[in-house]
Formats: sequence, structure tokens, C-alpha cells
Amino acid sequence: MNSPEHRVDREALSRVEDRLNRVLLGKPEAVRLALVCLLANGHLLIEDRPGVGKTTLAHALAQVLGLDYRRIQFTSDLLPGDVVGVSIFDQSRATFEFHPGPVFAQVLLADEVNRAPPKTQSALLEAMQERQVSVDGRTHHLPTPFFVIATQNPTEQIGTHPLPESQLDRFLMRIELGFPGPEAERALLEGGDRGEGADPLAAEAGPETLLGWQRAVSGITARPALLDYVQALLQASRDTALFRSGLSPRAGLGLLQAARAWAMIDGRDFVTPDDVRAVVPAVAVHRVVSREVEPGSATMARLMECVPAN
Repeated sequence: MNSPEHRVDREALSRVEDRLNRVLLGKPEAVRLALVCLLANGHLLIEDRPGVGKTTLAHALAQVLGLDYRRIQFTSDLLPGDVVGVSIFDQSRATFEFHPGPVFAQVLLADEVNRAPPKTQSALLEAMQERQVSVDGRTHHLPTPFFVIATQNPTEQIGTHPLPESQLDRFLMRIELGFPGPEAERALLEGGDRGEGADPLAAEAGPETLLGWQRAVSGITARPALLDYVQALLQASRDTALFRSGLSPRAGLGLLQAARAWAMIDGRDFVTPDDVRAVVPAVAVHRVVSREVEPGSATMARLMECVPAN
């Protein structure tokens, strides 16, 4: 990037990314995608088995960026009011007083979101899309910035309720962490627990800095040829026999914004096809239904093969 402001952003972002990689060992791509999602002002869905670091990543993101963090453990008996808050009658004032729920945070971890019934899952919809909640006819605005990280167990596990398409579409990205490699796992065993019980991480930024980064992402240049490439990917997803339905225009906007954030972290003020290709799997995999019985990553690779990057 050419301007001094962008150079400062690059240095600060590098420190943030480095701190996160020290916590979530051996997963640099997942760390980068999570940071990209936040910079693009989107919400993140992490789907994987328990114990691979989903909660650790969410908590570390909040700490390193100096954001207020709350966690909701989704269970089968969780009610919508447990998420957004409730109005309670105050006898001394003879009025109803709103008591905010844990959704009023800058980073909200919705842990095991698919263990809650659909009615409770839907309580997040307005918050994620509109950045506000409505209770008893009154609108309450959420903090800024506002970022939801939801973790989801594999749908074949007992006691899970698959997220509906409308809920899935609220997430800009879906990623998996997987097991660490042998070296990273050994370092984890030698270093002990790096999760929520570990010592707090020093903040490398704050809410105002993050908001500035998000505004800077929107200023990253996407040239006409790059837009042609994104459009070609969207059209290929609709024309190919791989999927029952293709990517929507909203998915295209999210894809472009995520590619801009990837470019900014890499220190550039313009987007390349490689930036787009880096984020396509995370942005698209949960928005399409594959006709093939194969991993989502393989299907995304086949989609990108349909459109050559010039």
C-alpha cells in the first residue's frame, strides 16, 4: 500500500495476526480467514468437532482487538429472551424496564448454535442483519462494532438442529479448523491450555481502530477486470451441474468485500484474482447445496476450475 496510513494499518494488522497465530497453533489460514471476516464486517461460522480451538479463536480475536466479549452456550432449553434480553416490570416505577441479553456485546460467541431449537436460533437473525433487536415493540441498537462468531457441531452428532438457509446466509464465512499438525500439537501439549482460562492477551487495537480498518477495506480498489472475474464465478455457480442452486448477488458482494480485506492484510490497495480465490471456499461453501457427495472444499476447487483467472 502506498499511503502512510495504509502502512500503519499493515504493521498493526501483522501484530494482530501474529498474536492470534501464537494462540491457535498451526492454523494460519483459519486465523487469516477469521480476521478477514471481521475486517469485512461480517459474521463467522466455525463448524468442527469439539475441542479443536473454536472458542479459543473467538476469545483471542476479542482480546487482541480490545473488544467487549460475551459467550452464550446454546442448549436445547435456551429461550430467545436468554439471547436478546427481556422486559421486566418495575413495581416501584410502574413501568417495564429492558434488561439487555448477552447479544449486547462487540464480539458474541454463540457456542454450539445448532444445539438450540430453531426459534432460539432465529433470535439472532435481526441482530446479525440489522445490528439491532426489537423487544416489546421497542428497538434497541447493538454496540459498534458488532461481530457474531457461531460454532457448530457436525450435524450428524446427537442433539443438533441444522441451521436454516436464511440463518446460514447471515454468515459471511464458514470455516473449519481440523486437528493440528504433529508439530503444532506437540507445542500445544508442551505449552498447556491456551483457551479462555489462560492469561489475557494484550490488546493490539481497539474498537475505533477496527472501525477505521473496516472503512479502509471498502476503499480497496477492485478494477473492472476483477469484477468480471467475480461475476464469472457467480454465473458459473449457477450454470454448473455441481450445485442445485448458485450463489446470490449478496454472496457476490460478500465475496468481493472479503477479497478486499485479504488484499489489505497482504499490504495492497487493490484486489487480485488470487485474493478472490483465497476466500471463495469460506464465503461460498455454506451458501450452495452440492449435488456431489464430496467434501465442500473439493467442490469449491472444481467451481474455481470452471473460471480461469487471467
